[in-house]
Amino acid sequence: MDNELIESSDSDDLKQNTKATINSTSKRVIHKDLILMATLIMVIVLDQLSKYIIKSTFNLYESWPETGIFRIYHTYNTGTAFGLLQGQTILLIVASLIALVFLIYIYNEYTLDNIILRMALGLQLGGAISNLSDRLAFGSVTDFISVGWWPIFNIADSSIVVGITILIAGILYREKLSKLNEKQP
Repeated sequence: MDNELIESSDSDDLKQNTKATINSTSKRVIHKDLILMATLIMVIVLDQLSKYIIKSTFNLYESWPETGIFRIYHTYNTGTAFGLLQGQTILLIVASLIALVFLIYIYNEYTLDNIILRMALGLQLGGAISNLSDRLAFGSVTDFISVGWWPIFNIADSSIVVGITILIAGILYREKLSKLNEKQP
C-alpha cells in the first residue's frame, strides 16, 4: 500500500514537471528569438538606410534612369499598396498596429521550431515596423523601386509581401503534413 502511494506521488510529480517543461518551451518570448530579431532588424536597417539614401540623393519625383522597365523613382505614398486609402494616415497607423498584434499571435501559434516561418514573420514585422515609423514621423512612406507597370514600392513593402507568401505556404504545408500524419496508422 505504501509503495502504491509513493509510486503514485512520483508519477504525479513527473507529470507536473513534464507539463511545466512543455508549457515553458511552447511559450517563447519574441524579443529573445534570434532568428526573428535578426531578420526584423536587417529589414528595418536596409529599408530605412535605402530611404535615407534616396531622399538625400534624389529630388522628389526624380527618376534614374529617365525611362525603362526598372527605375529608381523617388516618390511618397500616404496610402497603402496600389495607391489605396490615400491620406488615411490615422487609419493606416491603427491598421498597422493591429497587424503587428496579429503577427505576434501567428508567431506564438504557428512558428514553434520552424526557422523558415520565424524568418517570414521577421520579414513582415520588420517591414511593418519600418513603414509604420515613416507614417508616424512623416505622415507618408517613401517609395522608390519602379518595375514596369507595377506600383512603386520600397524594401519594407517587398519584405512584407515575401514574408506573407512564405508564411501562407508554410502554414498550408504544415496543415497538409498534419492531415497526412492523421491518415497513417
